[in-house]
Amino acid sequence: MAAHHQHRLLDAGTRAPDFRLTLLDGGETTLADVISHTPALLAFFKITCPVCQLTFPFLERLHAGGKLRVYGISQNDAEDTREFNRRFGITFPTLLDSEEDGFVVSNAYGISSVPTTFLVESGGRISRVTDGWRKKEIEWLGTLAGVGVFRQSDNVPEWKAG
Repeated sequence: MAAHHQHRLLDAGTRAPDFRLTLLDGGETTLADVISHTPALLAFFKITCPVCQLTFPFLERLHAGGKLRVYGISQNDAEDTREFNRRFGITFPTLLDSEEDGFVVSNAYGISSVPTTFLVESGGRISRVTDGWRKKEIEWLGTLAGVGVFRQSDNVPEWKAG
C-alpha cells in the first residue's frame, strides 16, 4: 500500500504552479490563460463539502460583479459538478481536477481541505490564500471587486473550517 504524502499549502508570495485543466463546459485552459489580463480567484472545492456549499454562492456574487474573475476547481466528476453548479447557481467557469488523474493541481497547490481559495495576480504570484470560510476575506474580496457581497438578510458565520 502506498503512503499518502501530505502536501503543504502554498503561501501568499509564492509563484502559482502552472496547470492545464479541462473546463466543465468543454475545452481546456491553463493558468496563463486564466490570469492573462487580470488577477483571478481560484476556488478549490468538493461538491459534498458543506462549507463549499456555503461559500460558492458568495463567490458567485463576486463573479457577477464582473471585476474579479473567479474559477472553481472541482475535485469531482463532470456530471456531479454540473449538478452542484445548477443547485447553487454557479455560472463562473469551473475546471476539473479529477481523482483519476491523482488531483495533480490540488496537490501542486497543497490542498488538504476545501474550500481553499488563491488570489493569483496577472504576473503569476499568489497574493492571498484562504482555507475554509472567512467572512472577512469574502468582504475584502468584495471590496477588491467593487461588490457588496453580503445582504442584510444573509446570516453567515464569521469563520468555518474547511
